[in-house]
Parts: sequence; structure tokens; C-alpha cells
Amino acid sequence: TGGHTTEILRLLSCLSESYSPRHYVLAESDKMSEAKIRSFEQKRAETFSESQFSLDRIPRSREVRQSWVSSVLTTLYSILYSLPLTYKRKPDLILCNGPGTCVPVCLSAFLLGLLRIKRTIIVYVESICRVETLSLSGKILYYFSDYFIVQWPDLKKKYPKSVYLGRIV
Repeated sequence: TGGHTTEILRLLSCLSESYSPRHYVLAESDKMSEAKIRSFEQKRAETFSESQFSLDRIPRSREVRQSWVSSVLTTLYSILYSLPLTYKRKPDLILCNGPGTCVPVCLSAFLLGLLRIKRTIIVYVESICRVETLSLSGKILYYFSDYFIVQWPDLKKKYPKSVYLGRIV
């Protein structure tokens, strides 16, 4: 909610205007991130007058302290909810950094690619706070992402598919 949003907005601040429009996907229960995104986009519009973005909400795939058994069901529900959204937006690129909300969106996009509806590049950036182990989202998306970026050299050693670029946020 707070930290992941701050990290992704730092990454987005480095991107050119050619990455437009931007579609943000938030958990339904996430109130803090929407304000951060709107503030970021308002500042971005001062530099790029043609700046376009949208906000979409999906059910949270897993709540904090939710049991693993029930989280399987809520994640499946979130994936089913994400499929029409991903089909509608047909993104060229998904840039995500770890909140559970990114897993259903990425899996939906991956499925659309398998069905040859739309091929989406998935770039996952593991959070800077993950020094020795991957987050649960990272452990899942390691296998589905096109680019898996870590910010610590020890993670690169443990996960050979990953790309180590140093600390990028």
C-alpha cells in the first residue's frame, strides 16, 4: 500500500512520456495509494501536458494475516476479476513491484498471451527491502515475468533468472 506505491512511483518518474497512458491497478481496500498516484500524476502533468492515466481497482488477493487456504480462493477470485480488465486495457507492459495485487493482473496478462490474444511484457522489480529472500509475489512471478529485477547481489546469486541492476529505487 504505502511502500510499494512509493517505490513504483520512483521508478515511473524516470520513464519518458512514451509510456502513456499509464493504468494503475489498486486493491479495492487501498485508499492511501490513490492519493499518492494522483499527486504524482498531477506533478507529471506540469512537465508532460499530454499525460494520461487511469485507476482501476480489483479485489485484494490476500489480506494481511489471511490463512493460506482461504488466500488461494481469494486470489483465484481476483484473477477472474482481473481477466476482463486486462483484456480491456491490453497493456504492452506491466511494471510491478510486489504487492499481492500485481499477481492476479500479471497472471491474467500471461494467460492472454498463452491464448494469443495479447502478448504483454511483464517486468517485476523486487522491493528493495527484500535482501535475502523473495516476497511471496516474487516467488510466484519469478516464473511468469519476462524480466525479474532484484536490488541486492545475494538475490541474484540465489535466483539466476533475475537481473541485478543495483539499487534502483
